[in-house]
Parts: sequence; C-alpha cells; structure tokens
Amino acid sequence: MPVRAARVVKAVQRVSSAPAFARIAPHVVPALDRAVHRLTRGKVLLSAQLLPGVVLTVRGAKSGLPRRTPLACMPEGDGGDSWLLIGSNFGRTGHPAWTANLLAHPDAEVSWKGEDIPVTAQLLAGEERAAAWKALLAFWPPYATYQARVEREIRIFRIVRR
Repeated sequence: MPVRAARVVKAVQRVSSAPAFARIAPHVVPALDRAVHRLTRGKVLLSAQLLPGVVLTVRGAKSGLPRRTPLACMPEGDGGDSWLLIGSNFGRTGHPAWTANLLAHPDAEVSWKGEDIPVTAQLLAGEERAAAWKALLAFWPPYATYQARVEREIRIFRIVRR
C-alpha cells in the first residue's frame, strides 16, 4: 500500500474509533451506502472504498419483512464464497438489529460487487469465534476499540454461499 493511502487508512481508523463517530455514523453511513448502492444498481458501496462491503438482505426477526443493511465485511478465501460480518454497531451498547434477524432467519442474501448471492449465516462461538476475532482485528483494528466500549460480546457471523 502506498504511504499516502496507508496514512489515509490510519486517519480513518482513528476517526472511526472516536465515540462521536459511534453516535453519528449509524445514522449517516448506512443511508449513504443504500443510496449509492441503489443508484449504481448494486455495483458500488460508498463505505467499501475503504473496507469491503456487502448489502445484506434478511427477513426481519419480528416482521418477516425483507431488511437491507449495508455492512463492512471481511472476505474469506477468494472473496466470493464466504465472508465474516461483525455486529460491532460502531461500539454502541446494543446488538445491531440485523444480527437478531440473522439469528432468527439464517438464510439470507448479500449483494457483493453487483452480484446477488444466496447465503446462510452461522453465529461463531468458542475457538472459531476467537480465530475470526483475531483475523478481524488484523483486518480493521478499530474493532478492538468498539469491543472495549461495550459489555456485550460483539457477534461475529460467517456467511457462506448456498
């Protein structure tokens, strides 16, 4: 990575670790992502310019209605068959709604680089979660700050192509 790009990434990591970011970002980032994703017919996620991202479509746990949520992800392997999703909620106290939806309805769909892919989600636990957490921290260090701010264990899901 060029030096300038590395500096930008470090600066964004510092900003995204700030408590003020946790208050503002959940209201701004997903709305911008949804708008850009819709305008580009699924080819672009604004936040994915920094981190890889998907748009998760899963039925609501209570309503049963489809819910679309833009999320940062960590591709595994070649990046087309499985991904890690982290329910950090920007370091806010509660679990994000999409995690409850996946627990209730693990069969979902992601939009990845303009392709709609049916997936199945698995909540990670134990050693599998610990290994994923270590990989996620190497991938995006601010996750450690998010975890330090909350008492809950941040949920990590592995989603795999069906």
